[in-house]
Amino acid sequence: MKPLVPMRAALADPDLFGRVLAGDSWAGWRVILTAICGEELTDVERAVFKTLTEREREPLEPIEEAWLIIGRRAGKTRAAAVLAAWIAALNDHSDVLAPGERATLPIVSASVWQAGKALQYLDGVFAHVPALKALVEGQTTDSISLSSRVDIECVAANFRTIRGGTAVAIIADEAAYWRNEATANPDAEILAAARPSLATTGGPLIVISSPYARRGELWNAYRRDYGPKGDPLILVAKADSRTLNPSLPTKVVARAYERDPAAAAAEYGAEFRTDIESFISREAVDAAIVLDRLELPPVAGVQYVAFVDPSGGAQDSMTLAIAHAEGDVAVLDLVREVKPPFSPESVVADFAGILGLYHVREVTGDRWGGEFVQEMFRAKGLTYNVSERTKSALYAELLPLLNSRRVELLDLPRLAAQLMGLERRTARGGRDSIDHAPNAHDDVINAAAGALVIALGIGSNGFDARMYMKAFGGDMPNAPPAPAPVLALPDGTRIFKL
Repeated sequence: MKPLVPMRAALADPDLFGRVLAGDSWAGWRVILTAICGEELTDVERAVFKTLTEREREPLEPIEEAWLIIGRRAGKTRAAAVLAAWIAALNDHSDVLAPGERATLPIVSASVWQAGKALQYLDGVFAHVPALKALVEGQTTDSISLSSRVDIECVAANFRTIRGGTAVAIIADEAAYWRNEATANPDAEILAAARPSLATTGGPLIVISSPYARRGELWNAYRRDYGPKGDPLILVAKADSRTLNPSLPTKVVARAYERDPAAAAAEYGAEFRTDIESFISREAVDAAIVLDRLELPPVAGVQYVAFVDPSGGAQDSMTLAIAHAEGDVAVLDLVREVKPPFSPESVVADFAGILGLYHVREVTGDRWGGEFVQEMFRAKGLTYNVSERTKSALYAELLPLLNSRRVELLDLPRLAAQLMGLERRTARGGRDSIDHAPNAHDDVINAAAGALVIALGIGSNGFDARMYMKAFGGDMPNAPPAPAPVLALPDGTRIFKL
């Protein structure tokens, strides 16, 4: 990559980017872009650079990776569009391209909608800068092809579609919010699949995102390379929204902090959230999965239980899970998911047929739909029991079973991804809750968790009725009553008050 016009000169030239990132409110972004491109900063700019990176000096050579942890409404997408335009249009890439070969510059966003917004900014840059407009050879709804033999493409984050081709740079937009229920770690897998496309060109990976929880690739980069001890060619910058966009009204930020301080600190303050933690470790999930086991057939003499996560058929999936107990281990036998749109009555009929194969005559589910859902199952000769537990409580009861390896899971990527995607949140009052991440789903793991917890007879207070019956004799009841608290004596004896 050989610059035809230095970034600093392009940012100052009104016939290039001078009118795109003009004025004092864009001064911080101009410093970041200049440093990313390996150019020298002035003393004034270096002071800004230190504030953003906690490093005394700029790299003075093109970086390999940049991780920009920036608050919302700070101009990230426009700045990314300018950087993409400079790399693609104002650099010569002929020395790394084979005769006739074209390179790509993907801007990877969390969704197709976000990718479209990035393209709008790019279209604005090329449409209003005559020198750049002359380089456009073709344009589609999601790409701009340039005479420099580079195609700028806006794509949704997917580790399958990002593979292949030669890239002169990759810009990852809002990577902390990438979601893909085909994998438990979408950001890591997508970036791992994308990096080889940069091997030939030596182009940079640019990740621009507001932060979220203290996990994932954005958090790892911050811990590893932020500050003076980080890799000199991996630049990590961090700034709240108003630092890079002083024109953002103070009252907008203030109101956000009043509504939800923890969320606002991440959205506008660029602080990783401390009130959200991963629910379970990847190691615990991997240990529970029985490789290549997709489903278990019914076995005569085994007592099965079932849990349903119902849906109206318009937006959310409807799911069924069947499980049984083998000693002190809960085994997941079957998971069914029907994605919308669908007819609830038709899905219940299909589920009834499956439940019949496992000789299950009653199911448990949440309160969604009330009598409507219960009547649909009743019409098929099945009893629908409303769960006394919230899904948060189910997840809380499932966690110790997983950590103690008392659960066998099916080898289903969507199940594992939803389980890994669960988050433990602490409200301002100190109360914890467990739920899926924003814009994610938990339909599959909700049904599976319900079936597994019921299979072991875990009471609503965490009491393991199966362990109790094993200790005191007798058959395992289908619905054991929750006992009074247990008294533990110094010698380890446990006393149950019945």
